[in-house]
Amino acid sequence: MYVIFGASGNAGFATATALRGAGHAVRAVLHETRRGAHRSARLSSHRGSHHSSHQRDRLAALGCEIAFAELSDCASVAEAIRGAQAVQILCPVPMADAHPEETMRTMIDAAAGALRVDPPETVLALSDYGAELKGNTGITRLYHYLEQQLKAVSTRLILLRSAEHMQNWRRTIPAALASGVLASFHHPLDKRFPTVAAQDVGVAAAELLRDPAHRHGTRVVSIEGPSRISAAYVANVLAEISNREIVARELPRDQWTPVLLRAGLGERHAQLIMDLYDAHNAGKIDVEFGMPERRFGKTELVEVLAPVVAGLNGQPRMERA
Repeated sequence: MYVIFGASGNAGFATATALRGAGHAVRAVLHETRRGAHRSARLSSHRGSHHSSHQRDRLAALGCEIAFAELSDCASVAEAIRGAQAVQILCPVPMADAHPEETMRTMIDAAAGALRVDPPETVLALSDYGAELKGNTGITRLYHYLEQQLKAVSTRLILLRSAEHMQNWRRTIPAALASGVLASFHHPLDKRFPTVAAQDVGVAAAELLRDPAHRHGTRVVSIEGPSRISAAYVANVLAEISNREIVARELPRDQWTPVLLRAGLGERHAQLIMDLYDAHNAGKIDVEFGMPERRFGKTELVEVLAPVVAGLNGQPRMERA
């Protein structure tokens, strides 16, 4: 049994799809946030989850067993991983939380505690470029904490560090189409940085989970897309897709906070984002120097952004062969 946390996300769903396609049993674990809810790894008809029926249905259609877990509760996580051969773990970033770092550390502690008590043969953690760094790297420092906590688990540990997900740019598309300006936290605009499509991360994770060559100890793998991009390149791609003029502009540092707060983030969450981009712009967030095992996804940025633009324009989405 392969247990996939965050299975409704782009990466987790791709992992579950690949494993089911290869004929493996998969338990898809979704985040249960209602306190006091009955905890079980087999509640496919649970009504207390914040997940939509569509998310549950598409996982069930794959043949996955559906489970819910309160990720900050060690007992709930332990129930979800019971009987697992392998576990794919992640630490989701809480979007509406006054204390996101504290919440993430609590979830990490709960997951690591459950895995130490009942370790499966293999644990794969979805981590980030820069997670090896100890300093202030914003949200990425939470992935550093995740990696350190999981290293105490007696099992085969795979740390799959991914570059920034291409899907993150989707949040900027409506404003860019409306104004003709793509505001960028990445400075300067021609700086090339690594990105990757989330689904490519999920496919790579499924391959690593099934790899019999990894016997014991910690395996660190990096993954990014087929080529590095810049904010200027993103603007050019959007312009080509939308058939309108779009230019990239650096968002001044003193405007970061009000922009993030207007986007609905709390002050502490906004600070984590700003610290992350400060580290990015200082050249600190990249593949670890001397990384022996690197992988590259095949999905191009245009493949990720085109369906979003088409949806905003009311056009039918074109399926790619």
